[in-house]
Amino acid sequence: MIEMTLREIAEVVGGTLHDTPDPEVTVTGSVEFDSRRIGSGDLFLALPGEHADGHDYAKAAVGAGAVAVLAARPVGVPAIVVTPSPGTVPAKSVALTGDSDGSGAAVLAALATLAQVSVERLSAAGGLTVVGVTGSSGKTSTKDLLAAVLTPLGPVVAPPGSFNNELGHPWTALRADADTRFLVLELSARGPGHIAALARVAPPKIGVVLNVGTAHLGEFGSRDAIAQTKGELVEALPSSGLAVLNADDPQVAAMATRTRARVVMVGQASSAEIRATDVHLDTEARAGFTLHTSKGSIPVRLAVHGEHQVGNALSAAAVALECGADLDTIAQALGGAQAASARRMDVRTTADGITVVNDSYNANPDSVRAALKALVTMSRAGDTPRRSWAVLGEMGELGEESVIEHDRIGRLAVRLDVSRLIVVGTGRPSHAMHQGAVMEGSWGEESILVPDIGAAIALLDNEVEPGDVVLVKASKAVGLWAVAEHLTCAERAGTSGSTEARGVSERTKGTAAIGRTTEPSVSEAES
Repeated sequence: MIEMTLREIAEVVGGTLHDTPDPEVTVTGSVEFDSRRIGSGDLFLALPGEHADGHDYAKAAVGAGAVAVLAARPVGVPAIVVTPSPGTVPAKSVALTGDSDGSGAAVLAALATLAQVSVERLSAAGGLTVVGVTGSSGKTSTKDLLAAVLTPLGPVVAPPGSFNNELGHPWTALRADADTRFLVLELSARGPGHIAALARVAPPKIGVVLNVGTAHLGEFGSRDAIAQTKGELVEALPSSGLAVLNADDPQVAAMATRTRARVVMVGQASSAEIRATDVHLDTEARAGFTLHTSKGSIPVRLAVHGEHQVGNALSAAAVALECGADLDTIAQALGGAQAASARRMDVRTTADGITVVNDSYNANPDSVRAALKALVTMSRAGDTPRRSWAVLGEMGELGEESVIEHDRIGRLAVRLDVSRLIVVGTGRPSHAMHQGAVMEGSWGEESILVPDIGAAIALLDNEVEPGDVVLVKASKAVGLWAVAEHLTCAERAGTSGSTEARGVSERTKGTAAIGRTTEPSVSEAES
């Protein structure tokens, strides 16, 4: 963030200074909501959590180097205090699940205002370009590719993982400073107006819309409602900006009429201005293709896995071209870009020859279909086909369509001829996925329903063999990454119980400082 004094910050956010001997002290670092991650010169955010309150950690944060605290009440150390707003806590906010009196909402509103001022000043100075990306799936992978193709042009700030909601978004925006040339941001939504609100926090110059799918269908009610909300990003662009739209998705392509900005279409359709042809996959489901642009054509070979990454790469290429990159630089950057965010198509082969595809960060019907296709491609490549395993858990927030969508995934696994399907869970969606596979033609134990992570691990330990390919995927709440991490650890545990405990520990790690895990509070993955 730009350097500001405590007095300036208080004026910007409408707060009052408490226990502040010197209002001219400057925040030289950034903002942080986890007291364990405070650095010298930072501003600590005191947010209420479900089990603890950040206000109780204010003194520890200042002791660790924070200049002051942004809080909703005096905390006995230098603080900028904003007035709680009872009744203003958004019903669907995952960042404010512990906010009972509006204190968290007030701190988050102040954070958003601070980020907006910082970004607007940096942009006005002419040195910062803000790039926003949204879509039902693929945001985080595309964000990572964008960071890779823009880095050769100058310093880039992009969120770690999926910091993409009302907390993670401004938190990331405030990482940009006077040296930052590109700020790449994900924009998520749980309902209408959410993307528009995030775009006001850090107004984008370039907006990328990847797709309109079924993620969070239960929250929105229909794909049309999802499309309407995703289009809020292009509506926020200035006339001097650029909208990068997916020509292969009719609902995204239709957003061209909703923006003042110039529009560039990307995809495999003949109408796309930035297009991929000759798409092919190697033995690890990594795509190669010919990139066609108005500046010429060039072969590209991706290091990330899955054919669905082609569209993500085209969007990244479009942004890079707009920002001044040449084709050689783009092709080289795309070819060197690895999966930078954890548990997203992370492919590893163990010492005993088992290939594990850890895509367990989150799941929706579209992303599961893409992952299953990548699994099958990998298992059938080479001279000798390998056994394929799909370890799948529930896809959350699908509303009334949940049972139907899970049934469709089970049937797809059979149609793709996945060797073994392990469905993890006891709820109706899990039963529907397993039953869908059975009804589609699974026989014997090709599809098996297990109650929990421990049972899935025990089954794999007994039956997985060297050479097999194992996909692990589910919504984040399932915590299915424990399965992938067990398979890829140096020495797999001999019992399922100890491994399940490690998974639980991972999910709850980090709750002490603010009363909730860090990841769920800052992100709305796959939305």
